[in-house]
Amino acid sequence: MSGGRTSLLQARRIRPWEPLAWLLAFAAPLVFPSHALIVNEIAIVALLAVSLDLVLGYAGIVSLGQAAFFGFGAYTAALFARYVTADPHAGLLVAMAAAALLGLAASFTVLRGSDLTRLMVTLGVALILLELANKLDWLTGGTDGIQGLAIAPVLGRFEFDLTGRTASYYSLTVLAILFFVARRVVDSPFGATLKAIRDNRLRAMAVGIPVHARLVAIYTVAAAMAGAAGALFTQTSGFASLDVFEFHRSADVMLMLVIGGVGWLYGGIAGAIVFKLLQDFVSQITPQYWTFWIGLFLVVLVVVGRDRLLRPWTWWGRGR
Repeated sequence: MSGGRTSLLQARRIRPWEPLAWLLAFAAPLVFPSHALIVNEIAIVALLAVSLDLVLGYAGIVSLGQAAFFGFGAYTAALFARYVTADPHAGLLVAMAAAALLGLAASFTVLRGSDLTRLMVTLGVALILLELANKLDWLTGGTDGIQGLAIAPVLGRFEFDLTGRTASYYSLTVLAILFFVARRVVDSPFGATLKAIRDNRLRAMAVGIPVHARLVAIYTVAAAMAGAAGALFTQTSGFASLDVFEFHRSADVMLMLVIGGVGWLYGGIAGAIVFKLLQDFVSQITPQYWTFWIGLFLVVLVVVGRDRLLRPWTWWGRGR
C-alpha cells in the first residue's frame, strides 16, 4: 500500500523541465508574433488530444467520437454568445457543462461491446450530431453555420484581434489549467483504477472496482475537455460551422496520439505540435499533396518506431 502511495506522490511531482516547457509555449506568441494564430490552433487541438488520451490511454476506450463533443461545445458557445452573453468565460463554462452532459449520456454506449463496436458507436454519435446541425438550420444556420460572432474581451480587457495574440494566450491558459486538472485525475487513486480497468477489465471487476461508474466518470470528464476545445475554437475564430463535427477532426486527433504516444498526457500535446507544424509546413510547399507527406511520416513513424525516432525527447520528457 505504501509503495502505491509513494508511486502516486512521485507521479504528481512537477519535473524540472515542465515549467520551462510551458514558459516556452507562452513565449511563442511574443517571439513569433506572425505565428500566433497557429499557436492558438495547436493549443486547441492539443486540448482535444489530451481529452482523447484520457479515455484511450488511461481507460482503454477506443473512440472516434471526440468530434461530437468538440462540435457540441463549439455550437453551444456560439449560440450562448449570440443569444445570451458574449462573455467568453461564461461561454466556455456553459460549453463544458453541455458537452459533459452529452458525454454522460453517450458514455453508456461504450460500456459494452468490443473495440470495433465502440469505434462505430462513437463515430455514429458524431454523425448524428452533424446531421442534426445540418437540418436544424433555423438554430444552427445549416451549411452556413453561425458566423459573425462578436466575443467580449478576455477578462474585460484583452480583445480578440486579427493577429491572434489574445486568442493564443487565452487558449494556452485554458489548455494549461485543464491539462493539470487531467494530470491530477490520472495521478490520483481514481486514475490508478482506470489503468487497472484498461489493463484487465474482468480482473478490475473481480477486485471490487466499480468499472462502469469509473468509465462513465472519465468519459464525462473527457467530453467536457473536448467541449472546452470546441468553445475555444468558436470564440477565437468567431464562427461555428458543420466542419466542427466532421470525421477528420476525430481522425486527426487520433493521429496526434499515434505521433505523441498514448497513456502520457504530454504525448497529446507533443503530437499536436508535430502534426500541426508538419501540416502547416508541408501545405505551404505542396498544397495539393500535403496529406501524402503526412501519411509518409506516419508510415515511417510506425515502421521505425516512435521510441527510436523520438528517443531523446521521449527520455527527457518522461523523466526516465
